[in-house]
Amino acid sequence: MGQENGRDDERPVHRVTVAPFLLCRFPVTNAHYEVFRKATGREKAQFVHETAPAVSVNWFDAMAYCHWLSAEWGQRGALRARLPTEAEWEFAARGGLEQKLYPWGDAPRKYDAPRWQHGPEPVAAAEPNGYGLFDMCENVHEWCSDWYDAGYYAVSPAENPQGPAHGARRASRGGAWRHHIKFSRCAARSSIPPEFRYADYGFRVAVVEAEKKPILAVDEGG
Repeated sequence: MGQENGRDDERPVHRVTVAPFLLCRFPVTNAHYEVFRKATGREKAQFVHETAPAVSVNWFDAMAYCHWLSAEWGQRGALRARLPTEAEWEFAARGGLEQKLYPWGDAPRKYDAPRWQHGPEPVAAAEPNGYGLFDMCENVHEWCSDWYDAGYYAVSPAENPQGPAHGARRASRGGAWRHHIKFSRCAARSSIPPEFRYADYGFRVAVVEAEKKPILAVDEGG
């Protein structure tokens, strides 16, 4: 995890192990988010296209979606939806290519035609990575569950790192359509305060075995 010649917050490179988890093949789309929004009365996401990622959702919106989805699944099995940790996201983004810069290798991706002229594009517009995941490192930034700390890698546990216990900003990963360079390296880290909403911020759902306890409401106060 990390990149030795990357930014300061990507060092030191260190090996971590993550427990088994599932990750959705693409970010939550507007069509998916609308079902949640209508069921809960949540604020409308910035709508571009029904198959484009839902954006202008803050960290609390993303967490509320995961709690709602877990509750919807509650009668049908032992699965729980949540945001991925930074470690899980980076593991998934690499698609089995250890220490490559991007999900597809070391060379920047070249596109046959201009993309992202007016907003995020429909999901799965390009080839998936080695794990069958689309849009890793491009299209929109994706919220992670962790608090962000630039120095966390120096103290990160080797088993299932969850991020620091507290902070002022939540971690996010991936490139975004609003940037001059539209994609990011697998190791690149970003963060904003959890209450912020931006037109290039969305999220992707991770799925794990459910714990034997009730689903709690999201604390809107952070």
